[in-house]
Amino acid sequence: MKMEGKVWRYGDNVDTDVIIPARYLNITDPVELTKHAMEDIDTSFAGNVKAGDIMVAGKNFGCGSSREHAPLVIKVSGITCIVADSFARIFYRNAINIGLPILELGADVEKIKQGDILDIDLKAGILTNKTTGEKFQVQPLPGFIQDIAQAGGLINYVKGDKE
Repeated sequence: MKMEGKVWRYGDNVDTDVIIPARYLNITDPVELTKHAMEDIDTSFAGNVKAGDIMVAGKNFGCGSSREHAPLVIKVSGITCIVADSFARIFYRNAINIGLPILELGADVEKIKQGDILDIDLKAGILTNKTTGEKFQVQPLPGFIQDIAQAGGLINYVKGDKE
């Protein structure tokens, strides 16, 4: 599975209440929720993110509450992959469950800047920053997790559906 997209860059400890503030959790339509994604730290995100873009963050991305809305609103907004130094474990699992690929790059994530263009080969675990020419090796996602992402999430995977 390969993807290419523009980087939306965030720092350390971005919690689920920043990804989608709790004041909007009464909205049941995921598309409507995306209008409020990241708005407390980046008012430009919701109106400018494009399908295929990639989110890059620092340490402990997705910390805080275990709300499933956080990875869902990121995926529905058009983000195809999140690359971070590290992830909160519950966020990591929730992202996999909905078919949103996430990769831990460690400290090298600091070499990726807002607006860079990344090319990601999930199967090989190779990230290429097309803006700078740098290549990074990450642990590839296990085959079954790649299959879950390819299916669009755990439910589709179990049902045998493909996105």
